[in-house]
Amino acid sequence: MKKILLLCLAASATVFALAQNETTKIYPSHWWTGMKWNKVQLMIHSENDKNVWADKSVVSINYPGVKLLKVNKPENRKYVFLDLEISTAAKPGKIKIDFNFIDLKDKFSLNYELKARPAGNGTQYALGVTSKDLVYLIMPDRFSNGDESNDKVPGMLDQSLKRDTVYMRHGGDLKGVENKLDYLKSMGVTAVWLNPVLENDMKDRTEHGYAFTDHYTIDPRLGGDAAYLSLINAAHKKGMKIIQDAVYNHVGINHITVLDPPMKNWLHQWDSFTQTSYKDQVMFDPYASNREKKIMSDGWFVRSMPDLDQQNPFVANFLIQHALWAVQEFGIDGWRIDTYAYNDLPFMNRCNAALEADFPRITMFGETWVHGVINQSYFCQNNYYVPFKSNLQAVTDFQTLWGITDAMTKDFGWNDGVNKLYTNLAQDFVYKDPMRNVIFLDNHDLSRFYSVIGEDVTKYKSSMDWLLTCRGIPQLYYGNEILMTGLTNPNDGYVRQDFPGGWKNDSSNKFTAAGRSVKENDVWNYIAGLANFRKTSSALTTGKMMQFIPEDGVYPYFRYDDKQSIFVVMNTAKEKKNVSVKRLEERMKGFTKMKNIHTGEITAAGDFSLEAKASAVFELMR
Repeated sequence: MKKILLLCLAASATVFALAQNETTKIYPSHWWTGMKWNKVQLMIHSENDKNVWADKSVVSINYPGVKLLKVNKPENRKYVFLDLEISTAAKPGKIKIDFNFIDLKDKFSLNYELKARPAGNGTQYALGVTSKDLVYLIMPDRFSNGDESNDKVPGMLDQSLKRDTVYMRHGGDLKGVENKLDYLKSMGVTAVWLNPVLENDMKDRTEHGYAFTDHYTIDPRLGGDAAYLSLINAAHKKGMKIIQDAVYNHVGINHITVLDPPMKNWLHQWDSFTQTSYKDQVMFDPYASNREKKIMSDGWFVRSMPDLDQQNPFVANFLIQHALWAVQEFGIDGWRIDTYAYNDLPFMNRCNAALEADFPRITMFGETWVHGVINQSYFCQNNYYVPFKSNLQAVTDFQTLWGITDAMTKDFGWNDGVNKLYTNLAQDFVYKDPMRNVIFLDNHDLSRFYSVIGEDVTKYKSSMDWLLTCRGIPQLYYGNEILMTGLTNPNDGYVRQDFPGGWKNDSSNKFTAAGRSVKENDVWNYIAGLANFRKTSSALTTGKMMQFIPEDGVYPYFRYDDKQSIFVVMNTAKEKKNVSVKRLEERMKGFTKMKNIHTGEITAAGDFSLEAKASAVFELMR
C-alpha cells in the first residue's frame, strides 16, 4: 500500500486521545500548502508509560500529494518522528494517520490539517524591519495590564502577582500593549519588539519569557494565541510591525523535551554541570582550543535553561519548523534572535536561510553582547575571508552602545570619550550592510541609560539625537521617553519596572501628557518630535553618512542623499564650545541656512556655539 501522509503541526501542541486513553501531542499540529519548506518532520509524543511506538507498528497514510518518507523511532519510545513530503499538488484538507501496534494489539488514528497558505507566498506579510523604522522594545508583563482575568492562570507553577517586587509577575499582557498602540504611534514608533511571549511555565522569574516550556503555546498569562493575533492584526492595521523574540539556544527546565527527552543527545550532555564560558573570541580565534570552543557553544547558559544540541538533526528540525510556523501563523515581521553567539552557527545559517526562503522580506537580527567590532561582525554578514561565513543579516549593535556610553561618561581623549564612538563607526566597512544593525541605548538586560549618565537631561537629549540620526535601525526601550531609571545592580528586575499608568489603580498615568511632569513632557516631546520628523526624512532613514574626526570633544556628522542633508553635532566636552563649519565645507558647501529640527529656528549656515554636553540637529537649506 502506498504510504502517503499529511501532517499538521500544532500551534498549541494539539491534544488527541489514544486508544489507551493517554494523551498525545504533535509538534507542530498543522502545516500549509505552498511552503518551500515542504519536507516536514512531525514530533509525536505520548504520555503513556508503555513503549507505545513499539518496533512492530505500522503507520499508514493515504492523502493525495502528501508522502510519508520515513518513520523515526528514537531511544525514548514515547516519541516517534514522521518525515513527510508535501508536493505542490497537495490540497488543503484533513488527513487521517493510522497507527497499528501489532505487539500491543491496538490501533488508533490521528487527524491532521493541511491549511491553505494565503496567496503571495509570504511576500505580502512578514514585511521586515528596516532603517526606516523606529523599534520600541516592551516587556509585556511590565508595560500595561489590559486584561485582569489572565493575571493568574490556574494550574501554572508561578502564581505570584506582586507588583512591589521585581522578582515576580506583575500582570501586564498583550491586550495592554494593543491598548497603547496609538500612544506609540503618536511618538513615531513604527515597530514593536516584544520580549518572548511563549509559555514559560516555571516556578519563578517567569516575567522575562526566555525559558520556553511549550513552543506552540502563547503564554496564557499574556492572553494566549487570541490576544497575540489581535495585537498583531491591530498593529498591522495601523501600519506598524511586530518583532518576535526567538530563543534557539536553550529552553526552560520544564520543557517536555527536558522532562522527557526524546533521546539522550537532545540536550548538550556533560559529566557535570558545565556553563558556557561566555568567551565569544574562541569562535573566531585561529589559535583557539577545540575544548574551549565546545565550552563556549555547548555549555549551558544557566542551570534552569538547558542547552539544546542543534547538531542533532531532530532538534534542528524542531526549531526551524517552529520558526517558520510562528511567522506563517501570526504574520511576524521581524525576528530578534536571543544569545546568538552561543548557538551552533552552521545551524543558525540553515535556520536563517529557511526563513528567508519562505519569507523573502523578513528581517532577522541577533543579540551579540560582545566587545569589539571584529567580535560582533563575525556573527553576521561580513567582508571577512574566514572559514565560517555567517548569513545573519544584522546584529544588536553593542559596539555603538559602548561608543555613545563613553561619549557621555568619559573625558575626551585620543581613544576615549566620543572618539570611541567615532572609531567604532569608522570600522563599518567590515559589515555587508551596517544600515541593518539595530542601535540602542539600553534594553531589558542593561542599566537604563538615563541612570548610566547620572540622570543628566542634557546628555540624555544628546544621546537621543544620536540614536535617531545615526545609521542603522534605532530601538527605544519602554519608558525611555519618560525618563525611567534603574540599574542592573543588584538585579536586572530593577530595569524592568512597570510603566506608570499601565494598571488602572496607578497613582499617575504617564501615557498622557497630563500625567507626566514638566521635565518628562519636555523629553517626551523632544524624542517624539525628532522621531516623527525622521519618519519622512529620506536622509535619516536611507541616506549616506559622513562623519568628521572629533576635535576637542566636538563630533560632527552628516546624513544625506540627493534630496536632503541633515547636520548633527555633539559637544561632549564639559564646557561650551564654538563649532566652526569651515572644515565641514565638503558637506556644507552650497547651503546658506540651517533649520534646527527641535526648535524650528532658521539661522545662517555659519559658525555657532554649543553648550556643554549638548547637541543639535539641523536640516541644511540652500
